[in-house]
Amino acid sequence: MSGNGTTGDDPLQTAVWRLRSRACWADAAALLPRDTPTGSLQRATLLVERCLYTERGWEDAEDALRTAEAVAHTDEERGAAACERGQLAYAATLHGVRDRADEARAALGRAAALIPPGAPGRALLDFRRGLLAENLTRSPQAARAAYRRAHAAATAHADPLLLSFTWRHLAGLALRDGELAEARHGFAESLRIREELGYLVGTAPALASLADTESEPEASRLREEARRLFRLLGGVPTWLAAQLAPPAPGAATA
Repeated sequence: MSGNGTTGDDPLQTAVWRLRSRACWADAAALLPRDTPTGSLQRATLLVERCLYTERGWEDAEDALRTAEAVAHTDEERGAAACERGQLAYAATLHGVRDRADEARAALGRAAALIPPGAPGRALLDFRRGLLAENLTRSPQAARAAYRRAHAAATAHADPLLLSFTWRHLAGLALRDGELAEARHGFAESLRIREELGYLVGTAPALASLADTESEPEASRLREEARRLFRLLGGVPTWLAAQLAPPAPGAATA
Protein backbone atom coordinates (compact mmCIF):
# COMPACT_ATOMS: atom_id res chain seq x y z
CA MET A 1 0.00 0.00 0.00
CA SER A 2 1.30 3.43 -0.88
CA GLY A 3 1.02 6.56 1.23
CA ASN A 4 -2.45 7.12 -0.21
CA GLY A 5 -3.73 3.61 0.37
CA THR A 6 -3.28 2.36 -3.18
CA THR A 7 -1.22 -0.61 -4.26
CA GLY A 8 2.36 0.00 -5.29
CA ASP A 9 5.88 -1.35 -4.93
CA ASP A 10 7.68 1.71 -3.55
CA PRO A 11 9.27 0.51 -0.27
CA LEU A 12 9.27 4.02 1.22
CA GLN A 13 5.59 4.56 0.50
CA THR A 14 4.75 1.10 1.78
CA ALA A 15 6.50 1.90 5.07
CA VAL A 16 4.78 5.29 5.29
CA TRP A 17 1.37 3.73 4.69
CA ARG A 18 1.86 1.03 7.32
CA LEU A 19 2.83 3.58 9.95
CA ARG A 20 0.09 6.01 8.99
CA SER A 21 -2.61 3.37 9.07
CA ARG A 22 -1.56 2.40 12.59
CA ALA A 23 -1.71 5.98 13.92
CA CYS A 24 2.08 6.46 13.84
CA TRP A 25 1.99 9.72 11.89
CA ALA A 26 5.15 11.27 13.33
CA ASP A 27 7.16 8.13 12.60
CA ALA A 28 5.81 8.08 9.05
CA ALA A 29 6.62 11.76 8.55
CA ALA A 30 10.19 11.21 9.78
CA LEU A 31 10.83 8.91 6.81
CA LEU A 32 10.08 11.61 4.25
CA PRO A 33 12.37 14.34 2.86
CA ARG A 34 11.69 17.90 3.99
CA ASP A 35 13.29 19.70 1.02
CA THR A 36 11.23 18.44 -1.91
CA PRO A 37 7.71 19.55 -2.83
CA THR A 38 6.34 16.01 -2.78
CA GLY A 39 8.05 14.92 0.43
CA SER A 40 7.30 18.12 2.34
CA LEU A 41 3.66 18.08 1.28
CA GLN A 42 3.23 14.45 2.33
CA ARG A 43 4.85 15.22 5.68
CA ALA A 44 2.40 18.08 6.19
CA THR A 45 -0.53 15.84 5.21
CA LEU A 46 0.47 13.22 7.78
CA LEU A 47 0.93 15.73 10.60
CA VAL A 48 -2.32 17.54 9.82
CA GLU A 49 -4.11 14.19 9.93
CA ARG A 50 -2.53 13.52 13.32
CA CYS A 51 -4.05 16.74 14.63
CA LEU A 52 -7.51 15.71 13.44
CA TYR A 53 -7.29 12.25 15.00
CA THR A 54 -5.40 13.04 18.23
CA GLU A 55 -6.03 16.76 18.94
CA ARG A 56 -2.32 17.32 19.42
CA GLY A 57 0.81 18.10 17.40
CA TRP A 58 -0.49 21.45 16.15
CA GLU A 59 2.90 23.20 16.11
CA ASP A 60 4.57 20.34 14.25
CA ALA A 61 1.83 20.48 11.63
CA GLU A 62 2.19 24.26 11.28
CA ASP A 63 5.95 23.93 10.81
CA ALA A 64 5.51 21.19 8.20
CA LEU A 65 2.94 23.26 6.36
CA ARG A 66 5.17 26.33 6.25
CA THR A 67 7.92 24.19 4.75
CA ALA A 68 5.56 22.70 2.16
CA GLU A 69 4.34 26.17 1.21
CA ALA A 70 7.91 27.45 0.90
CA VAL A 71 9.18 24.69 -1.41
CA ALA A 72 6.08 24.43 -3.63
CA HIS A 73 6.91 25.37 -7.24
CA THR A 74 3.80 24.74 -9.34
CA ASP A 75 0.23 25.93 -8.99
CA GLU A 76 -0.92 22.38 -8.17
CA GLU A 77 1.73 22.09 -5.44
CA ARG A 78 0.71 25.45 -4.01
CA GLY A 79 -2.93 24.42 -4.25
CA ALA A 80 -2.27 21.15 -2.44
CA ALA A 81 -0.45 23.01 0.35
CA ALA A 82 -3.38 25.44 0.61
CA CYS A 83 -5.74 22.47 0.84
CA GLU A 84 -3.75 21.16 3.82
CA ARG A 85 -3.73 24.65 5.36
CA GLY A 86 -7.51 24.65 5.11
CA GLN A 87 -7.75 21.21 6.68
CA LEU A 88 -5.56 22.20 9.63
CA ALA A 89 -7.66 25.31 10.25
CA TYR A 90 -10.81 23.19 9.99
CA ALA A 91 -9.45 20.66 12.51
CA ALA A 92 -8.51 23.42 14.98
CA THR A 93 -12.01 24.88 14.70
CA LEU A 94 -13.75 21.52 14.94
CA HIS A 95 -11.85 20.54 18.10
CA GLY A 96 -12.32 23.93 19.74
CA VAL A 97 -8.62 24.80 19.80
CA ARG A 98 -9.27 28.14 18.10
CA ASP A 99 -11.90 29.46 15.71
CA ARG A 100 -10.12 29.39 12.36
CA ALA A 101 -13.20 28.88 10.17
CA ASP A 102 -12.52 31.98 8.06
CA GLU A 103 -8.95 30.84 7.49
CA ALA A 104 -10.17 27.39 6.49
CA ARG A 105 -12.59 28.83 3.92
CA ALA A 106 -9.98 31.20 2.52
CA ALA A 107 -7.35 28.47 2.20
CA LEU A 108 -9.71 26.08 0.44
CA GLY A 109 -10.83 28.91 -1.84
CA ARG A 110 -7.17 29.53 -2.69
CA ALA A 111 -6.73 25.83 -3.40
CA ALA A 112 -9.75 25.86 -5.71
CA ALA A 113 -8.19 28.69 -7.72
CA LEU A 114 -4.90 26.80 -8.09
CA ILE A 115 -5.97 23.17 -8.63
CA PRO A 116 -7.57 22.79 -12.07
CA PRO A 117 -10.85 20.91 -12.50
CA GLY A 118 -10.19 17.25 -13.26
CA ALA A 119 -6.84 17.18 -11.46
CA PRO A 120 -6.46 14.37 -8.90
CA GLY A 121 -6.16 16.85 -6.03
CA ARG A 122 -9.57 18.30 -6.82
CA ALA A 123 -11.35 15.28 -5.31
CA LEU A 124 -9.77 15.81 -1.89
CA LEU A 125 -10.46 19.53 -2.11
CA ASP A 126 -14.15 18.92 -2.83
CA PHE A 127 -14.36 16.49 0.08
CA ARG A 128 -12.86 19.01 2.47
CA ARG A 129 -15.21 21.72 1.26
CA GLY A 130 -17.98 19.29 2.11
CA LEU A 131 -16.60 18.92 5.64
CA LEU A 132 -16.72 22.68 6.12
CA ALA A 133 -20.26 22.86 4.78
CA GLU A 134 -21.46 20.01 6.99
CA ASN A 135 -19.69 20.74 10.26
CA LEU A 136 -18.95 24.47 10.31
CA THR A 137 -21.54 26.10 8.03
CA ARG A 138 -24.23 23.53 8.93
CA SER A 139 -25.36 23.29 5.31
CA PRO A 140 -26.08 19.61 4.61
CA GLN A 141 -27.25 20.26 1.04
CA ALA A 142 -23.99 21.97 0.10
CA ALA A 143 -22.07 19.23 1.90
CA ARG A 144 -23.88 16.50 -0.01
CA ALA A 145 -23.14 18.16 -3.35
CA ALA A 146 -19.45 18.51 -2.48
CA TYR A 147 -19.21 14.92 -1.24
CA ARG A 148 -20.83 13.65 -4.43
CA ARG A 149 -18.34 15.55 -6.58
CA ALA A 150 -15.51 14.15 -4.49
CA HIS A 151 -16.97 10.65 -4.70
CA ALA A 152 -17.20 10.78 -8.50
CA ALA A 153 -13.66 12.13 -8.81
CA ALA A 154 -12.23 9.59 -6.36
CA THR A 155 -13.87 6.85 -8.42
CA ALA A 156 -12.44 8.28 -11.65
CA HIS A 157 -8.93 8.55 -10.19
CA ALA A 158 -9.09 5.17 -8.39
CA ASP A 159 -8.54 6.63 -4.90
CA PRO A 160 -10.03 4.00 -2.58
CA LEU A 161 -9.03 5.70 0.67
CA LEU A 162 -10.86 8.89 -0.28
CA LEU A 163 -13.81 6.77 -1.43
CA SER A 164 -14.00 5.30 2.07
CA PHE A 165 -14.42 8.84 3.39
CA THR A 166 -16.99 9.94 0.81
CA TRP A 167 -19.06 6.79 1.38
CA ARG A 168 -18.92 7.42 5.13
CA HIS A 169 -19.96 11.06 5.01
CA LEU A 170 -22.69 10.58 2.42
CA ALA A 171 -24.01 7.78 4.63
CA GLY A 172 -23.94 10.08 7.64
CA LEU A 173 -26.12 12.60 5.83
CA ALA A 174 -28.47 9.82 4.74
CA LEU A 175 -28.79 8.64 8.34
CA ARG A 176 -29.57 12.18 9.45
CA ASP A 177 -32.39 12.22 6.86
CA GLY A 178 -33.77 8.90 8.11
CA GLU A 179 -32.63 6.95 5.03
CA LEU A 180 -31.52 3.90 7.01
CA ALA A 181 -30.91 1.47 4.14
CA GLU A 182 -28.85 4.02 2.19
CA ALA A 183 -26.86 4.87 5.31
CA ARG A 184 -26.20 1.21 6.11
CA HIS A 185 -24.96 0.58 2.56
CA GLY A 186 -22.61 3.59 2.64
CA PHE A 187 -21.16 2.75 6.05
CA ALA A 188 -20.69 -0.89 5.00
CA GLU A 189 -18.83 0.18 1.85
CA SER A 190 -16.59 2.50 3.86
CA LEU A 191 -15.79 -0.28 6.32
CA ARG A 192 -15.12 -2.77 3.53
CA ILE A 193 -12.63 -0.47 1.81
CA ARG A 194 -10.81 0.40 5.03
CA GLU A 195 -10.48 -3.25 5.98
CA GLU A 196 -9.20 -4.12 2.51
CA LEU A 197 -6.64 -1.30 2.65
CA GLY A 198 -5.60 -2.10 6.20
CA TYR A 199 -6.47 1.44 7.31
CA LEU A 200 -6.62 0.42 10.94
CA VAL A 201 -6.98 3.91 12.43
CA GLY A 202 -10.11 4.48 10.34
CA THR A 203 -11.69 1.09 10.99
CA ALA A 204 -13.05 1.75 14.49
CA PRO A 205 -15.03 4.84 13.35
CA ALA A 206 -16.39 2.83 10.41
CA LEU A 207 -17.50 0.01 12.73
CA ALA A 208 -19.15 2.43 15.15
CA SER A 209 -21.03 4.22 12.37
CA LEU A 210 -22.29 0.97 10.86
CA ALA A 211 -23.45 -0.09 14.34
CA ASP A 212 -25.76 2.94 14.41
CA THR A 213 -27.71 1.45 11.49
CA GLU A 214 -27.92 -2.15 12.75
CA SER A 215 -30.26 -3.88 15.19
CA GLU A 216 -29.17 -6.03 18.11
CA PRO A 217 -27.14 -8.15 18.61
CA GLU A 218 -25.17 -7.03 15.54
CA ALA A 219 -24.97 -3.41 16.74
CA SER A 220 -23.37 -4.42 20.04
CA ARG A 221 -20.93 -6.75 18.27
CA LEU A 222 -19.77 -3.97 15.96
CA ARG A 223 -19.38 -1.48 18.81
CA GLU A 224 -17.36 -3.95 20.86
CA GLU A 225 -15.03 -4.56 17.93
CA ALA A 226 -14.69 -0.78 17.53
CA ARG A 227 -13.83 -0.46 21.24
CA ARG A 228 -11.17 -3.17 20.89
CA LEU A 229 -9.46 -1.32 18.03
CA PHE A 230 -9.85 2.02 19.80
CA ARG A 231 -8.04 0.63 22.85
CA LEU A 232 -5.41 -1.06 20.66
CA LEU A 233 -4.52 2.31 19.13
CA GLY A 234 -4.30 4.05 22.49
CA GLY A 235 -7.59 5.95 22.31
CA VAL A 236 -7.30 7.21 18.75
CA PRO A 237 -9.25 8.85 17.20
CA THR A 238 -9.95 10.86 20.35
CA TRP A 239 -13.37 12.04 19.16
CA LEU A 240 -14.63 8.46 19.08
CA ALA A 241 -14.42 8.06 22.87
CA ALA A 242 -17.85 9.53 23.59
CA GLN A 243 -19.54 7.49 20.87
CA LEU A 244 -18.03 4.25 22.17
CA ALA A 245 -18.63 4.90 25.87
CA PRO A 246 -20.65 1.96 27.26
CA PRO A 247 -24.03 2.86 28.76
CA ALA A 248 -24.02 3.62 32.46
CA PRO A 249 -24.99 0.69 34.73
CA GLY A 250 -28.73 0.49 35.01
CA ALA A 251 -29.32 2.90 32.10
CA ALA A 252 -32.27 2.11 29.89
CA THR A 253 -31.43 1.01 26.36
CA ALA A 254 -33.65 0.87 23.31
